[in-house]
Amino acid sequence: MDKAIQEELKAHLMQTNETYRNLMNQHHEYDLLVEQLESKPALSADEEIEEHRLKKLKLQLKDQMERLVSEYRLQQVS
Repeated sequence: MDKAIQEELKAHLMQTNETYRNLMNQHHEYDLLVEQLESKPALSADEEIEEHRLKKLKLQLKDQMERLVSEYRLQQVS
């Protein structure tokens, strides 16, 4: 799919779909936490585990968001 169209769909869902918006906001929060951890010169073992956990959660959220985009796209075609 064209990247511009994909971005338009995401922008539309941000405005119209509360679930998508919540997922995006949570993804952003996790992203900020990962950035904070990555900005440290060295991570403790617990911080490394937390970084790994946050990255997994971000991927799960991204998958959920992509699923919503796909579902919306299919509804528009039908």
